[in-house]
Amino acid sequence: MSTGGDYQALAPHVERAKVTTDSNGNAVFAWPAGAFAAPPVVTVGIQAASGFRSHSITANSATSTTVNVLASAGVTVLGIGVLAVGTPAAGITVHAHAVAP
Repeated sequence: MSTGGDYQALAPHVERAKVTTDSNGNAVFAWPAGAFAAPPVVTVGIQAASGFRSHSITANSATSTTVNVLASAGVTVLGIGVLAVGTPAAGITVHAHAVAP
């Protein structure tokens, strides 16, 4: 950094992790102690076999984030494809990136 007024923003703290969902479709990410002072901004990706999966962040704090994953089968009704009601998806690998706000 020069003395000519240049400013360089500090890189935010980033944590990455992957967790497998339990029988209720929940994946709980426990962030290292002191990693975040406030709930982080979290992005999620799921790694699963074929079929429709949806996910949502159900809890987020400075110490942990919980993601719920549902699986849904496709159903055809009168020639129109629709999704059936989602059920908890166990054994799905969930990837998360958490960035300090």
